[in-house]
Amino acid sequence: MNADKPTPCDDLLLDNQVCFALHSTSLLMTKVYKPLLQALGLTYPQYLAMIVLWEQDGLTVGEISQRLITDPGSLTPLLKRLESEGLLKRIRSREDERVVLVQLTDKGRDLQLQAQRVPQCIVNASGSTLERLRKLQAELLDLRASLQKNL
Repeated sequence: MNADKPTPCDDLLLDNQVCFALHSTSLLMTKVYKPLLQALGLTYPQYLAMIVLWEQDGLTVGEISQRLITDPGSLTPLLKRLESEGLLKRIRSREDERVVLVQLTDKGRDLQLQAQRVPQCIVNASGSTLERLRKLQAELLDLRASLQKNL
């Protein structure tokens, strides 16, 4: 055995990395979403922002970024694009000009009806049941919460 070449450590094998399992699954999930969202005229990040607004319209950019666990600065160009597509409008707060409210337009609300088929398409593509996916989602949310506590 060559003393200069370290032996593989099971803890460092790619297939033993939880982070890689999450990352590679996320990449594939996004690829499954892509044609479904193209039919709606949305990218995956835009879809997530629209979901937040479909849940609760009239949020601030900061509130949306908190829900999406992202930086408000990276969210602004995405929201500008959605605004240029006529799906939402951004309005500066009268009380504090630094605060920007985001409201859906009629076109943005109407898009929700078209998007309602997307979740079932994802369930079908997964080859799993909704119940099993909900269990997996709960486990992932627990993991996310634990990771957030340790930041």
